[in-house]
Amino acid sequence: LAERSYNDWLEDHRAPFREDVSWIGSTLSGGLVIPIVVAIACITLAIRRWWRLGAFFLTAILIEVSAYRAIVSLVPRERPDVDRLEDLPLLHSFPSGHVAASVAVYGSLALVLAARVRHSRWRYAAYALGVLLPLFVAGCRMYRGMHNPTDALAGVLMGCLAVAVAIFVARVVGVAVCRRAQAEASRA
Repeated sequence: LAERSYNDWLEDHRAPFREDVSWIGSTLSGGLVIPIVVAIACITLAIRRWWRLGAFFLTAILIEVSAYRAIVSLVPRERPDVDRLEDLPLLHSFPSGHVAASVAVYGSLALVLAARVRHSRWRYAAYALGVLLPLFVAGCRMYRGMHNPTDALAGVLMGCLAVAVAIFVARVVGVAVCRRAQAEASRA
């Protein structure tokens, strides 16, 4: 009931300028921009030969995409019963894939950037972008009538979990590589 009233409130407070802003937030996490951001980031990381950071980044994205596809096929939840500003499948509301993708992509990208910059102000700027951009996307997706608040929250949690698993995998692989190098050095 609270979600329904919140969705109705958002619909009642729509305005042309807000709709334009919400389109921007929705597009930043959509099927055109996300692949471009991922491709540019991967190419840049490969050119710089930052293989581990690139592997971490890709792992977060692949986990998010896989989890989203699995969950959305198992949990068919209808989108909010308001006028929707986009035409997407009706039963793909839970979780918000746009929000999950924005957390996985922009959050892991923020961690990659923070790992490579020296000045703390740029590191904090990267962190802020990695947190604020997904929150902006979540608000925009709800404003556009595409998701309930719990759908957006589930997307945030799923994206965070994808990043956390990618961090764990990166650390395990890093430890294994270091141990292997130490073993080879002691043999030589």
